[in-house]
Amino acid sequence: MDLCGPMHVASVNGKKYILIIVDDHSRFRWVKFLASKDEAPNFIIKFLKMIQFRLNATVKHICTDNGTEFVNQTLQDYYEQVDISHETSIARTRQQNGVV
Repeated sequence: MDLCGPMHVASVNGKKYILIIVDDHSRFRWVKFLASKDEAPNFIIKFLKMIQFRLNATVKHICTDNGTEFVNQTLQDYYEQVDISHETSIARTRQQNGVV
């Protein structure tokens, strides 16, 4: 999972950030355009609930960089509640971020 932005030119809808989520097993990618970094935690929680409901799959492990959009109290509380382990790497280090 990674967040790119802010982009120099906003999209037609005024979005300047791109959230990329990659499934390590299947390499399937989801892309979500966001107006600000503040939207990321709520979308991630909504996305994880959607994956567990629609695909009937459990998410057990999440890898992100150490950015503030991924390391915050809201997400940490949710991860503890649904028993998801969260691994962080050094921000802006391609070698540690893996596929994303």
